[in-house]
Amino acid sequence: MTLCYVTDRHLIHSPSPKEDLLASIERASAAGVDWIQIREKDLEARELVDLTRRAIAAARNAGAARVLVNDRLDVALAAGAAGVHLGGDSVPAAEVVRWRREQATPDEFLIGVSCHRLEEAKEAEEAGASYIFFGPIYETPSKIGFGAPQGIEKLREVCASVRIPVLAIGGITEHNAEACLHAGAQGIAAIRLFQQATDLATLQQRVARLRALS
Repeated sequence: MTLCYVTDRHLIHSPSPKEDLLASIERASAAGVDWIQIREKDLEARELVDLTRRAIAAARNAGAARVLVNDRLDVALAAGAAGVHLGGDSVPAAEVVRWRREQATPDEFLIGVSCHRLEEAKEAEEAGASYIFFGPIYETPSKIGFGAPQGIEKLREVCASVRIPVLAIGGITEHNAEACLHAGAQGIAAIRLFQQATDLATLQQRVARLRALS
């Protein structure tokens, strides 16, 4: 199972949200989360590179989580991230995969794609993506712009139709994560599930309970 913490510093209500975000990243890595996706779309490139580098250092110091960057391939490369996650407005996955091959970049550099339809999932696989996010599975404030929840049956259909890993995203909690895994998802991605745990012990217990579901 792959557990991915997707960041959102705007949900951190404190005088220093960026510093608290880095603390959250370090905590997630120490708790055993596999991937951390830096999804801070409003930051300028230079600031995003700095945040990503600090996130990589924080994750490395605490554990073994791999840091990915949402949308910005240039930032991912400049910061030395482990991969890039592409959305609907990003560079097409096929172009990034072609670049990786031409540059002889190791396959360990992950190329993920957000998908909201079965056809998109199949296209991502054909393009050579490393994995996909599919959702939103459940209703969640962060995914309102993507329409109604996809639901478990659509997740099941996608998981049965592609061979690359599918991570369920959108409203994932400890209570509904098991249904996503039973539908064939090889992991889950979430913001609040990981970011709202304010101490290491709580998050370690949460991660342990999630891993026990697989």
